[in-house]
Amino acid sequence: MGQTVLVTGASRGIGQDIARLFAARDYNVAINYNTSSQEAECLLEELQKADCRAIAVQADVSQEEQVENMLNSINKCFGDIDILINNAGIARQQLFTDISSGEWDRMFEVNVKGMFLCARGVLPAMIRKQRGKIINISSIWGIAGASCEVLYSSTKAAVIGMTKALAKELGPSNIQVNCVAPGVIATDMNSGLDQAAIEDLKDQTPLGVIGRGIDVAETVYFLASDRSDFITGQVISPNGGFLI
Repeated sequence: MGQTVLVTGASRGIGQDIARLFAARDYNVAINYNTSSQEAECLLEELQKADCRAIAVQADVSQEEQVENMLNSINKCFGDIDILINNAGIARQQLFTDISSGEWDRMFEVNVKGMFLCARGVLPAMIRKQRGKIINISSIWGIAGASCEVLYSSTKAAVIGMTKALAKELGPSNIQVNCVAPGVIATDMNSGLDQAAIEDLKDQTPLGVIGRGIDVAETVYFLASDRSDFITGQVISPNGGFLI
């Protein structure tokens, strides 16, 4: 029945483009969402109309029981998960001094703990089979840091550290763990930027353009394919040269 991929946070933005690409290339696709049920159902309907094998599964990835229920639902439908794409995340711009303890904890719960819970849940089957791929979505701000995004940058830096350490631990089990750190991408997360800000970001990008979700999706797909079997513990940043 083909390989199965779980894409967390797949109802919108980059996650949606990743889900579309894998579905078009004959994977069984599990579309995870938390609150965006309408968008997830629309994507599911779109993929099913194209004769793709897909399901939509609701779960807040920061909640252990919900993650367990999600994985059980996917296993019942498609069997073991072969590829995990940890994409779910939240972001917010604010001054460091304005961040509350609750906001700090919540973003780490979603952006970091969510990856931990999902990875821990899929690993027993991957280790048993001695194969599997885990791709974690970070950000260029996890590499370079961003003013007024200290919290977001901190979570995305943690994702990079987790990726590198987990890759070393899982290498003997023939499981590759890599990280994709996108640059400025045209998504809902950046939709609040005005035209002047967008033009400034283009000027700072050597290629002179804002990235597309498909640019990130193609990078993820490469890391999920057998062409990347000798690549693990790496951070690949599709960013148009924004960081060199």
